[in-house]
Order: sequence, then structure tokens, then C-alpha cells
Amino acid sequence: MQKKNIKNFALIVVVIFISILALVGRKIDHLNEAYMRSEYINGTSPSLKIAGKIIMLDVADNDILRSRGLSGRVGLQEDQGMLFVFSAQGGSASGGDRTPRFWMKDMLFPIDIIWLDENLKVIYIKKDARPESYPESFGPDAEALYVLEVTAGFSEKHNLQVGDRVEFLY
Repeated sequence: MQKKNIKNFALIVVVIFISILALVGRKIDHLNEAYMRSEYINGTSPSLKIAGKIIMLDVADNDILRSRGLSGRVGLQEDQGMLFVFSAQGGSASGGDRTPRFWMKDMLFPIDIIWLDENLKVIYIKKDARPESYPESFGPDAEALYVLEVTAGFSEKHNLQVGDRVEFLY
């Protein structure tokens, strides 16, 4: 009887261990290498450079954070933004959709929304997206791996154009 309990316990431990490894591996696959180096290795807040300006980031890299976004916040500073990270594999509408669309549900202030491809190139810009535009949604027809939300007017002020590149900072 005791041997059977030990075998069952060992099997449960192995299953749990394999499950944890699978979840950790999956999470790492969904994060950009530069983001990982920035936040997890250096212990600093992630940032990027766009249109010659450095933006400090809040990162939304899971379904809960992506669905919440900036909803309910009262504003952003010009050097702040939220970066939405989507799965390179595609798939679910919330985390893996390669053509993510955004709306202004529960937003309290206007923003510029910038879509980036896997090469960190700007592929679409929605300038001055306003809370009152809800339930309209915005997005490109092309595939995007990242979406950056910044203060309204940022794109115009810094002459950001489709085709410009973004650089993750370490």
C-alpha cells in the first residue's frame, strides 16, 4: 500500500513539474527578447525609442493586462506608454490575433495608437483616438506583433510616420 502511495505522489510531482515548465516556456515564447532583457534581467522598467523620444513602458503581455489596457486611468505623461505584446504564433483573439483591433471602452482620455510588426516597424497609426469613439474599433489590415499607446498628439508632434522603426532599449 505504501509503495503505491509513493508512486502516485511521485507521478503527481512529475506532472506538476512538467506543467510548470510548459507554462514558463510558453510565457517566454510570447515575450520579445529585448523586453525580457530590459525588465527581467536588468530589473529596470522597459523602455523604447520612437521618433527620437524615449518612452517608459507599462507592458500588457497577457490576456488580463491586454483587456484592461489603459482603461480607467486618468492620463499619461508624454514619456509614458503602454506596449501590448501579442503572440508571434497567432491564434486567439485576445492574445494571438495578428491583426489586433483596439477600442476606447472605459477610456478617460484620448491617445495615439501605434501598431508595429515583428521587425519593430510602424505599420499603422490611429491618431487622437477619443473615448467617445467607442464602440468603434481601430487597427490595420496587416499583421502586428506590438501595439503602443501614447498620449494623443505624440505622433503629430514628433512627425511619426508609417515605416518608421522603433528600438527597444536595454
